[in-house]
Amino acid sequence: MSEAIIEIRDLVNRFGSHVVHDGLDLTIRRGEILGVVGGSGTGKSVLLRSIVGLRRPNDGSIRVFGKDLQRLSATERARVEQRFGVLFQRGALFSSLNLQENVALPLIEHAGLSRSDAERLARVKLALAGLPSHAARLYPSELSGGMVKRAALARALALDPEVLFLDEPTAGLDPIGAAAFDRLIMTLRDALGFSVFLVTHDLDTLYTSCDRVAVIAEKRILVADTLPVVENTPHAWIQDYFHGPRGRAASQAAHADTTAKAAAGKASTNGELR
Repeated sequence: MSEAIIEIRDLVNRFGSHVVHDGLDLTIRRGEILGVVGGSGTGKSVLLRSIVGLRRPNDGSIRVFGKDLQRLSATERARVEQRFGVLFQRGALFSSLNLQENVALPLIEHAGLSRSDAERLARVKLALAGLPSHAARLYPSELSGGMVKRAALARALALDPEVLFLDEPTAGLDPIGAAAFDRLIMTLRDALGFSVFLVTHDLDTLYTSCDRVAVIAEKRILVADTLPVVENTPHAWIQDYFHGPRGRAASQAAHADTTAKAAAGKASTNGELR
């Protein structure tokens, strides 16, 4: 089992009298893609914001790289948070900056690079996210939805994070664009070795790219395990979600893709043997 790099214990989040999380426990492991799902209003994005430091929990602990975030000084906490990369649901790009400048900004502010060096590295990150070279000079208003996602991903990768947080990364994308983005995340994870905390409603994403899935319901994590374990958990929401028409379609598509890849690999091996 991989090393635990984020450990959340007894987490409580409240907004006035409304309790979102009550005793939530979750562990994120090094190198995994963890999908986080749950019904609307269950606090998936609130959990993400608590981990990355945008919200202070009402109670409980969040240990990242062995350190309790709540007990760190502002300077120490900022140092830890620079090891995160975050892609927000709508990209959150600065509209007055072109893509090169958007990605260069954290490199200038946090890594202390000169503007020219930061922009040179920004172009590398944009290419890594699958954008063409001319996109560096474009502004967010000139981009398609898929390009916005990739530009936001490039900025999230700017400081070479150890953990990448993605909030509904395929929301608003067509099925082809969503599938391409899923493949990109898997390729980058395999190449760069970071962990991924992925909030999503997209069943295709869960079946295609996630090593484990955590389900939030009843103000806590009901289960966090591999998909075969999760989809067989006897809870009404889980059964409806994973065994409804869309869940069955996503599962069948993933199974067919796995079978096709296995057959292709076997054919390639047989060809080499011959």
